[in-house]
Parts: sequence; structure tokens; C-alpha cells
Amino acid sequence: MHNIDDIKQSLRELLSRQYFMALATQANGQPHASLVAFAATDDLEYFYFATPRSTRKYANITQECRVSLLIDNRGNDIKDIATAMGVTVEGLAQEVTTGERDSTLPIYLEKNPAMKEFVQSPHTVFVKVKVLRYRIVTQFQNVVTLEIAGSK
Repeated sequence: MHNIDDIKQSLRELLSRQYFMALATQANGQPHASLVAFAATDDLEYFYFATPRSTRKYANITQECRVSLLIDNRGNDIKDIATAMGVTVEGLAQEVTTGERDSTLPIYLEKNPAMKEFVQSPHTVFVKVKVLRYRIVTQFQNVVTLEIAGSK
């Protein structure tokens, strides 16, 4: 999996099949991990998730926009060492603006329709992550880095 088109296709397939990702934020030197439902754009440039405004993850993002995401397809089986794919995403998170919301919310709700009421709550923040790079690990130790255009 070293051809750029093959890498992108593998990423799209993984992201379409997985509903949750681990989100890593930080504040004051302390990392914090959370499990969130997500959706990604087909061009692989953005991820979206929702969270209550009162959460630690949101407070952390307002202090430090650099985040890391982890998405994988492990099945909690010893065979995962040879067959699982894990993807770490490095990106920049921020609240979706009111003007962006109408065009981006449908991307999230198409994948996560059960989250509609939650996302529409006045206490919920809709967040986008601009992807800087992907680090894709297959077969336990094969690592490929994919830089996203315009992220440098």
C-alpha cells in the first residue's frame, strides 16, 4: 500500500466503516483522550464531531487547537497484529462557524443520524478538525505518512 491512490482509498474505506474515534486533546501539559462519533470528508481533509460545550475536550480545544485522532479496525483478536489498520491523524480543531454549519452538518448526520437531536442542542458544539497528516500503520509495523495538501 504505497501508491497514493491506494492509500487514500484504504483510508476512505476505513473511515466509512468506523463510527468512533479516539480524540486526544491537551491543556496545561496534560493529555486527555475521549471517544467520539465522527464523520470525515471524502477528500480526507476534515473530520467532524460534536460535544457538549461543558466537556473537558472542548475546554482543551479552546486552549490548544492541536489534536490527534486514532481510528482503527481491530477486532480484539491476536490476528489483529497482522491484519489491523490503525490511523493516527494530526490536525487542528475549532468550532464550526454558524456560516459553515449548514454545509458541514449534513456530512456528520448522514453517517450519524441518531445524533441529530444531540447536535441540535444549544449546549452542543459542532467541531471540525483540519487534517495536517495521516500516519497509517498496517501489519503491525508498516508505517506510511500522508501529508494533506495545504497543511504545511
